[in-house]
Amino acid sequence: MPLASHESRTASLTLAPGGEVRHDWTIEAIEALFALPFIDLLFHAQQVHRAHFDPNAVQVSTLLSIKTGACPEDCKYCPQSGHYNTGLGKEKLLEVEKVVEQAQAARDAGASRFCMGAAWKSPRERDLDVVLEMVRQVKALGLETCMTLGMVDGDQANRLAEAGLDYYNHNLDTSPEYYGEIITTRTYADRLETLGNVRQAGMKVCAGGILGMGEAPRDRAALLQQLARLEPHPESVPINMLVKVPGTPLEDVDDLDPIEFIRAIAVARILMPESHVRLSAGREQMDESTQALAFLAGANSIFYGDQLLTTSNPQVEQDRALFAKLGLHPEVVEKSARVCADDARQQADLETALEVRAARQAEAALAARAGKLAYDATLDAPRV
Repeated sequence: MPLASHESRTASLTLAPGGEVRHDWTIEAIEALFALPFIDLLFHAQQVHRAHFDPNAVQVSTLLSIKTGACPEDCKYCPQSGHYNTGLGKEKLLEVEKVVEQAQAARDAGASRFCMGAAWKSPRERDLDVVLEMVRQVKALGLETCMTLGMVDGDQANRLAEAGLDYYNHNLDTSPEYYGEIITTRTYADRLETLGNVRQAGMKVCAGGILGMGEAPRDRAALLQQLARLEPHPESVPINMLVKVPGTPLEDVDDLDPIEFIRAIAVARILMPESHVRLSAGREQMDESTQALAFLAGANSIFYGDQLLTTSNPQVEQDRALFAKLGLHPEVVEKSARVCADDARQQADLETALEVRAARQAEAALAARAGKLAYDATLDAPRV
């Protein structure tokens, strides 16, 4: 491509090297990013990444399924759905002690965040108390905590925040337009409402999607647009490659070209410059070169361990060897001035949310009391 036209095309995107935080990306602008020459796109993504992060540090999380199988949702990609026969058995909610043991092992293996997932549409009251205790005890180990429990209302979100939960994961999965092809048992609006409840409670948001489910390129752009519209952006953005599980409706869907997957990583980095972009499910299917490109494109978070919720994951020793080859190292969670400021802001958000909750409860109590004391003159009026 001649230099002049190359510069013209690049300049038309009005990309600041430092990566301005924006929430007004149009679908056309995002598609223009996807359409950039691959090397140009990675160059822009790497500029943004270096402006906000140590380019060789990767945040390391470990994920544990605390309740597996028999989920009432019909997500077509999920082996835990009770609608499909995938050979996955139903398991009860794990005991707190077993979860803490796994968290200790994850910490000793180098993880800084421990994520716990349950196959629920939403948590039941009797289970939530156990989950809250898991959060408290894992938090006491010095780990960041994350939960994915399905939909949560405002009260549940507040209680999770009070227990010390740092992150709540709730993925959008795909674009609003393609969503109905993948899930029918909950709406896109339901997902956005849960994310709103999480943010209102003062917790950090982990939200991303799954690529390779038969969606069109525009759907990938629209998914990232939805995530970039959230204010603030999700602190963690997992980008998953579909793991095709026999017995699910998507077991025979065509594979997504790895280069298209890397493009999505790069665009996510540009759209959400201050977010951790996680190279998530599907890593086991990727060779080392593809994973290296993902890190170059701006991915700076992974799940670390032998298994995700129900699918396998590159083993710890393989990850360590890859990190050594690429000169990467686990991100260290330190109480720096920035982290302390983030913690202070999170605490302030939580306190504000609790004050609002208390005020609403007080108003409701006063209204109820006023209703009992009020005199209704119509009770003594003659009947006509």
